[in-house]
Amino acid sequence: MPDLRLLDALRDVQDPEMPLSIVDLGLVYCVERDAGRVSVDLTFTAMGCPASDFILEDVRERLLREPGVSEVRINVVWDPPWTTARVTEAGRDALEAWGLAV
Repeated sequence: MPDLRLLDALRDVQDPEMPLSIVDLGLVYCVERDAGRVSVDLTFTAMGCPASDFILEDVRERLLREPGVSEVRINVVWDPPWTTARVTEAGRDALEAWGLAV
């Protein structure tokens, strides 16, 4: 079952190339907790994303700060592929404020 509290915590993780959280950018597909273990399915805007290592480390570090989380497993998935349709309304507003249209 998705863990909305952990998903909300991931709003603290910013995409280094965009002024947006990875949640609002639509990169996080699923966050689930099983006791102290957390599993995250996420994607990137493109294969070979130069920021992928930074994002993965930031996700792991942020989730390990949550009470009761002792292990984080991150699954990078490419299906379904990321599109701008995954950007949240708040994300669209933020991008628009930066002069970017999606």
